[in-house]
Formats: sequence, structure tokens, C-alpha cells
Amino acid sequence: MKWLVSLAGAGLVMVALRDLFHTLWHPTRHGGLSRLVMTALWRLARHFRARRRVVGLVGPLAMVTVVGIWAITIIVGWAIIYWPHMPGAFSFTPGSQAAQQPPLLDAVYLSLVTVATLGLGDIAPAEGWLRLVSPLEALVGFALLTATVSWVLEIYPALTRRRVLAIRLALLQRSDPSVHQLDGTVGATLLESLATEVARVRIDFTQYAEAYYFHDGEDHSSLAATIGYAVALAQRGQAARRPDVRLTGYVLAGALEDLATILDQRFLHTGGTPMEVFTAYAADHGRSLTQS
Repeated sequence: MKWLVSLAGAGLVMVALRDLFHTLWHPTRHGGLSRLVMTALWRLARHFRARRRVVGLVGPLAMVTVVGIWAITIIVGWAIIYWPHMPGAFSFTPGSQAAQQPPLLDAVYLSLVTVATLGLGDIAPAEGWLRLVSPLEALVGFALLTATVSWVLEIYPALTRRRVLAIRLALLQRSDPSVHQLDGTVGATLLESLATEVARVRIDFTQYAEAYYFHDGEDHSSLAATIGYAVALAQRGQAARRPDVRLTGYVLAGALEDLATILDQRFLHTGGTPMEVFTAYAADHGRSLTQS
């Protein structure tokens, strides 16, 4: 019976580690827990009247919540591993009151101290297999800390790339170049660079799906509000006389179509055209799509 309880605890730890791996390191980055938490908080925020102020907290709050759930699950899982073998399989420092506490409390305490790599030493495993298992928890705790830092360092550059594209589109919308102005070498270079930036954002939504749930700020820095103008620029490029401008116009249109596909498959599920997807994207972020 003791081993069944310990195996249940090990299964709980593996569930947390699997979700952490799929969220941060798997190529498709389909972390079930992170997506569930962020989607739930995003939908909840949409029901608040002060939506723009509340929704700005969804991304950071969801990341903190997910990391907290990972930590709690790992701590509880390892505590369940220790619990059936407490106190007989552990040694206690002389004068320690730990052995007089309930075994479950001692197990949770030991798990918390170990995962935090504090190494207080008042409770130590005495049996051979526990002396091997306990340091593994410390390694997992260190890995969790490293993963959390790397997650934060990865997500914010992706947000920066998205906002840079949005601001660039907003600035272009102010000048509003015509088909004639785009029909030249400068126009081809402009459309090509926009296609490259759209492709990067498309990859960011694939690799860092959590970025979808971060608020972009004002309309001029929100891709949800400005992406429609990229569609207008692609159409103008396709209508140009120069072959190189027409080519880059089609490339930009293709990049936008790929972006719409990713948004629809992962977040919106409209099954519509790219413009319908972008309209739904803007509405989901509390924006109005602009095309001209």
C-alpha cells in the first residue's frame, strides 16, 4: 500500500513535468495547463466592463498562475512520495520536534524545503532509494526556476516584435501610400519587409501561443487593430504594374493568409476567410479592424 501511494505521488510529479515540457520546450508548445488557464482568464476578463484595464493583466497573471500550479503540484507530489515512509525511513536531528508532528505535515515540509533547495537538514532520508529520490526533487526545483525565467525572457521579445509591426503599420496608415507610390523599388522593399515581419509574428504565435493573451496597449500598438491595413497594402502591391512589386504583394498576402490560419486554428475557430479571421481577432481584443 505504501508503494501505491508513492507511485501516485510520482504520477502527479510526472503530470506537472509533462505539462511544463509541452509548454516551454516541445516544438509545437501545446501546454494543456497554460492554454487552459490563459483561455479561462481571457474569457473571464471579457465579461468585465473595464475590459481594457482588466485584460491587460491576463497574460502576466496567467503566467504566474501556471508557474504556481506547477510548483504546488510538484511539492504535493513529492510529499505524497515521502508520506507513507514517514517517519521510519527518515532521520531527524537531535532535539528536533519534527518527528512529533503529523507525518503528512513533515512530508510537505520536507518537500517544500527540498524543492526550494534550502537544505536545512533537520529531516533527512535514511533509506537508500529515498537518498537518491530526494536530490532529484532539488534538481526539479532548480529546473522549474530556470524554466520560469526562460519563459519570461522568451515571451516579451515576441510581444515586442508584434508591437513593432503594429506601430509600423499604424505609421504607414497615416501616410497611406497609394498604388502609384508603391509601384517602385521602394514599394517592393517595403512590402517584402512587411511580409518578413508578418512571418515572424506568425512563428511567434506558433511558438509562444501565450502571447495572444497579452494586451497590446493603445490602438496604434495593437496588431489586432492594424493588421487589416497590411491586407490593404498587399492588395495595392498586387495591383501595381512592376512585376517585383506585384510579387512582393502576393508574398505579403500569403504571409497574412498563413497568420490568419494560425490565429483561426489555435484561438478563434471561425473557419472563415483571412479578413473574417482578422475581424474576429480584432473583436476578441476589443478593437475595430481598420483597412484604410
